[in-house]
Amino acid sequence: MPGRMLIVDDQRGVRRLLEELFKKEGWDVQCAGDGREAIEKVENLMPDLDLILMDLKMPNVNGLEATRIITEKKSPPIIMMTAYGEIEVIQQALDAGATKCISKPFDIMALRDMVNKLMLEIAS
Repeated sequence: MPGRMLIVDDQRGVRRLLEELFKKEGWDVQCAGDGREAIEKVENLMPDLDLILMDLKMPNVNGLEATRIITEKKSPPIIMMTAYGEIEVIQQALDAGATKCISKPFDIMALRDMVNKLMLEIAS
C-alpha cells in the first residue's frame, strides 16, 4: 500500500526521523526544508505523490501558504504538523486544504497510524 510521500519540515532532525520511519514502512520518501521547496517538489512529483506531511511554521513560505498553493491544483492529502495545537490554528490548516492535523510533539507511532488509517480510507 505505501507509495510516495513528501516530508516538509525546516528541522533536519525531524525530517530524518520521519524519513527513516516511513522508509522502513515501505514508502518512497522525498523531503523538503520549507514551503517554497515543497511547492517545487510537488510540481515535479505529481501525479505520483500520495501524501504530504507538512510542518506549519517554516521560513520562506510557511505550511499554510504552501498548502493553499499546492491544493489549488489536484494534490494528495496533506497532514499538517504543528506545535500550535490551538483550535484556531488547526481550523486555519484545514481551511487551507490540509486533510488532517497532528500537534507536535507527537508520538511517531501515532503519526504512522494516522497515515496508515488515512491511506486505507482513501483506498476504499
